[in-house]
Amino acid sequence: MNTTSPLSQVAAANDSATRRTMPHNNEAEQVLLGALLVNNNNLEKVSEFLKSQHFYTDIHARIFEAVSKLVDRGQDASPITLKQYFADDEALKDLGGGQYLDDLADNIISVVDVYEFGRQIYELHLRRALIVLGEDVVNNAYKPDIDLGPSEQIGQAEQQLFELATQGDFKGGFIPLLDSVTAAIKTAEKAYQHDGGITGVTTGLLDLDKKLGGLQGSDLLILAGRPSMGKSALATNIAYNAAKRFAQTNGEEGAAVGIFQMEMSAEQLANRILADETGIPSDQIRRGEIKDTDFQKFVEASTLMSKIPLFIDDTPGLTVNSIRTRARRLKRTHNLGLLVIDYLQLLMGSSKSSQANRVQEVSEISRGLKILAKELQIPVIALAQLSRAVEQRDNKRPQLSDLRESGSIEQDADVVMFVYREQYYLERDEPARRPEEDEARFNERYSDWQERCQQAHGIAECIVAKQRHGPIGTVRMQFTGEFTRFSDLDMHHDYAVSE
Repeated sequence: MNTTSPLSQVAAANDSATRRTMPHNNEAEQVLLGALLVNNNNLEKVSEFLKSQHFYTDIHARIFEAVSKLVDRGQDASPITLKQYFADDEALKDLGGGQYLDDLADNIISVVDVYEFGRQIYELHLRRALIVLGEDVVNNAYKPDIDLGPSEQIGQAEQQLFELATQGDFKGGFIPLLDSVTAAIKTAEKAYQHDGGITGVTTGLLDLDKKLGGLQGSDLLILAGRPSMGKSALATNIAYNAAKRFAQTNGEEGAAVGIFQMEMSAEQLANRILADETGIPSDQIRRGEIKDTDFQKFVEASTLMSKIPLFIDDTPGLTVNSIRTRARRLKRTHNLGLLVIDYLQLLMGSSKSSQANRVQEVSEISRGLKILAKELQIPVIALAQLSRAVEQRDNKRPQLSDLRESGSIEQDADVVMFVYREQYYLERDEPARRPEEDEARFNERYSDWQERCQQAHGIAECIVAKQRHGPIGTVRMQFTGEFTRFSDLDMHHDYAVSE
């Protein structure tokens, strides 16, 4: 009868695994080094991604490092010039001393694909790194640590895995002009095929899409406004429109969307979307003031919404690193194409920046979000709160200087948009009769106020105050408060959804 515990069996298996030889190819390392010693120009083909630490054999790593240093100085790296540097190297003596360097060069074949050998060496390094990472994950899981719980360990492992995955990309460096022009023409062709000129992720709002050309990959878009202007509602509308289009076109248009919602719960956000989809006011849904016939609308809406790739994370107090880790995971599992963060000032910086002032912390956050957009090649929409200075002006339309706590938000952003609803301010500025004012004058002022309210009713503005690659200006929209819905002001606009 086997009395060995499962944990002991796992430990024994791990011990057995560690006795296996790490993946490597000694011959590939020798051929590569020989090719470098024969022709130093070969180093250009691998130096961008291959480093000395990627070699399995220690002496090979040191030879490669010596070759790299000599070539970098403009000196010749050959068996003759290297021998003096390795004269007292015990590891090289065991292999035959200076003769080993001669053998590396002499045994090289006439034609060698240096890049292919370098790639193989690097990929074997990645496999060894995966093994080490796996062992670390197992060992950390065995080891109790108050400061590093299971969730933190998972996040740490995911981050290390993602870094390994991105390190394995050999592309980079200078791109020929022809390649760049070809890519630009393809983008123009895509815009031509869409009557609205959309090349990025759609917002679902035709006038806004025309102004922005869609939401572009690697862009950081700041959507800012004072409280009650509707910035969360507009961001939710954009997110839902993009995800819905993605579902309707089988992934041809739109995008899978992730929302980090730190102000509302996921249920509250879903309630807003449900109200928009069913046409039943959200406050009635919340209070249960619904009819029997409304439940059929709920069934139809839930069936539709179940197919829409929109994911909500309502965890409060997240850091930029947490956002990055979770976004990478969603990118890997569901091909994330658009990220919305509500809102920027509720994020936390690193512990180091938190101990400094708030301006530095917000600067770190905005830079981190821009880096994330470039890393994942997706548009990132971050909502931001505006300062109270807006309320102290007669003209309450926001300006770039109203962005709270950091000028780096404007600097890091590719697009800065403000949400403004004049109706909100007018309704709170109802005229009162002044002392000694006659009734006729008061009625005139009151009538003027009512007319302005009527003209502003249901009208919202999205002010594009900065756009790195396009025009600025104001886009007027329809705002329906009971459904917290933004839509095109011209109701003749319509999108044709491909079947």
